[in-house]
Amino acid sequence: MRFVLATANPGKINEMQSILSGLGAEVVTRNDLGIEIDIEETGTTFFENALIKAKAICALTGLPSIADDSGLIIDALGGRPGVFTSTFGGESLSDSERCLYLLKEMEGMEQRSAKFVSTIVCAFPDGSTISAEGECLGEIMRSPSGSGGFGYDPVFIAKGNKRTMAQLTDSEKNSISHRGSALRKFSELLHERKYL
Repeated sequence: MRFVLATANPGKINEMQSILSGLGAEVVTRNDLGIEIDIEETGTTFFENALIKAKAICALTGLPSIADDSGLIIDALGGRPGVFTSTFGGESLSDSERCLYLLKEMEGMEQRSAKFVSTIVCAFPDGSTISAEGECLGEIMRSPSGSGGFGYDPVFIAKGNKRTMAQLTDSEKNSISHRGSALRKFSELLHERKYL
């Protein structure tokens, strides 16, 4: 069975293609199918936003569509940025500017605990859906370190690690990341339902 990824985020595409193809799924991107669309994420949870994206792309392509909505939840910020992770500090900021904005918001804070959360939803043409969630516990560093990954990877260090997500190789990151965890659970569901 062929699946289409609902995301247009290059970092997510690379991670999802790498993990899903390693699990035996054939995936194509929106770009592969020539689909350019802005999908308004109006949900209040990661699940709601992933469902909105998956259903929209499934309706446009007629293919099972896999969407991810993910974000960073920081205890000292009362759970922010949460579903607003990708626009935290303003929509025009680059990844590095967003990291610096976050560090400024947390200036002087001793509590640095945080977690990345990813919710994967697949919408099928028959109207059914399946979903899975993954988490990666860790903390926010006091300065960026590393050049790999994307988003907040340079300022996030996973529990039990000595390097930020941006200092890990792709395979190291995928083995512990929230998205990797969610996609592995998702793959198990696909196998259980005989989709793979």
